Amino acid sequence: MAFTGFGEHAIDFYDGLEADNSKSYWEDNKHVYAADVRAPMEELLAELSPEFATETSRVTVFRPYRDVRFARDKTPYKTHCGGVIEPGRGAGAYYVEVGPAGLRVGGGCFHLESDQLARFRTAVAEDVHGTALEDVVARLRRGGWELRGEQLKTRPRGFDADHPRIDLLRHKSLYAIKVWEPDDALHERETFNRVRKAFRALRPINEWAADHVGISEVPRR
Repeated sequence: MAFTGFGEHAIDFYDGLEADNSKSYWEDNKHVYAADVRAPMEELLAELSPEFATETSRVTVFRPYRDVRFARDKTPYKTHCGGVIEPGRGAGAYYVEVGPAGLRVGGGCFHLESDQLARFRTAVAEDVHGTALEDVVARLRRGGWELRGEQLKTRPRGFDADHPRIDLLRHKSLYAIKVWEPDDALHERETFNRVRKAFRALRPINEWAADHVGISEVPRR
């Protein structure tokens, strides 16, 4: 089925979950999650996949349960629903999320393993590839995107503090985010148009990541 918008009660569901993040609330309202949140997210990703997924891409809606094994916050459920189209973690992702804040879209390198980080910094340090990423980042900022990512407070080992791209080299992850607050369009076909346009804007940073970072060869624990 074609995506026609998130359900009428999608935001109300998450507002309630923020107030009462309990199994009882979840069990009483999981039919709303299934119909107004998860099913539309699956439809949205399915419709976007022909343009943005490759033969090896993972296209998935993230599970609604939090991993609380090592977290101080033991609340069991995520207060948003996220979905992704990506070849592998760190190698460039098209991410979309719905929750109380509205619609969030992002792309880039959300997490880098040690081998990916080494390749990232090697490429950033090189004039041609590093300048290309600078240009991509600048275009995103001009387009209203917020650039985020974990950063070192000092220069990474092996690089001079006066390197022309030291700010990029300090990144341990790098991604762009844009948010639309809840509005009527969230429940309409217009959300598909917003996300598709946003994904197209993210294509250069994801293509750079695919070309210069790639999929990690480090076994996941």
